[in-house]
Amino acid sequence: MTFDPAEKAWVVRPRRKPFPTLHALLFLLTVGSTILAGGFAYSFSLLGILLAHEMGHYLTARRHGIPATLPYFLPLPSTIFGTMGAVIKMDGRKATRRQLFDVGVAGPLAGVVVAIPITWFGIRLSSVVFEGGFAGALSLGDSILFSALQRLVHGPLPEGQTLLLHPMAFAGWAGLYVTALNLVPVGQLDGGHVLYGLFGARAARISLVALVGFALLAISTYRYWLVFVFLILFFGYRHPPMLDEDVGLDPKRMWIGAATLALFLLVFTPIPIR
Repeated sequence: MTFDPAEKAWVVRPRRKPFPTLHALLFLLTVGSTILAGGFAYSFSLLGILLAHEMGHYLTARRHGIPATLPYFLPLPSTIFGTMGAVIKMDGRKATRRQLFDVGVAGPLAGVVVAIPITWFGIRLSSVVFEGGFAGALSLGDSILFSALQRLVHGPLPEGQTLLLHPMAFAGWAGLYVTALNLVPVGQLDGGHVLYGLFGARAARISLVALVGFALLAISTYRYWLVFVFLILFFGYRHPPMLDEDVGLDPKRMWIGAATLALFLLVFTPIPIR
C-alpha cells in the first residue's frame, strides 16, 4: 500500500512478479549442454520440442486457474542428449479430474506437433550410408512414427544401408523418445493423468499391467527399462485420487484421451539404443 499524492489517498498497487532467475539460468545452462552434445541445430530443435511440451502444460494449467511454475530445464552435460528434459511444478490438488486430464494431454500433443516437422526436415538432411562404416556410432531403434517419416522421405532403405542422422533428426528422435516416456500410463506421468481421466480409480489396475509389461520387456530385451520400473515403483504407480473422482470425461475428451494413448504406441521405442 502506498500514498498517491495525485489521488490524495492510500492505494494498493500490485507487486511486480520477480524475474524468473532460476528458470532462465537453467535454460541457458541447458542451451550450453545441448550445444556441446550435438551442436546448434540439435540444441535449437530439441529445446523447441521440450519448450512446446512444457508450455502446453503450463498454459493449460493457467487457463484452468491451477497454480503452476514456468518450466525448469534440466542440463545434463557429458551425455548424448545433453539434458534430462524439463518439468513444471503444479498443485494438482486444486484441479478437477477433467482439468488434470486437459493439462496431461496438452504437453505431449503440443510437443509432438513441433517434433514431427523437425523430425521430417532433419531426416531430409540425413544421409543414407552403408552400415558399419562408422566405428563407435550409436545404433538407434525406431518408433513406428519415426520409421514412417523415414520411409516417407527416403523410401525403403536397401539391404546393408542405414540412415546417418542429421543433428535435427536426432533431436526429433530424442523429442519423440521423451514424449513416449511421458506418455507411459502410470502414476503422475502425462500418460497417468490421461489414463486416470479416462478410467478413474480403475486406472490403477491398468497401470500395474503396464508396469509389469515394462519389467518383462526389460528382462527379455532391454535391461535398462528396469531403472524406469524402479523409479515408478519408488514414486508410486497409482494416480492419487481426485475429489471429483466419480465425474467422468465428456465424449470429446474421451476421444482425445484414446488418441493420446494411441500416440504412445506410435512414438514408443522398445529398444532405444543398441
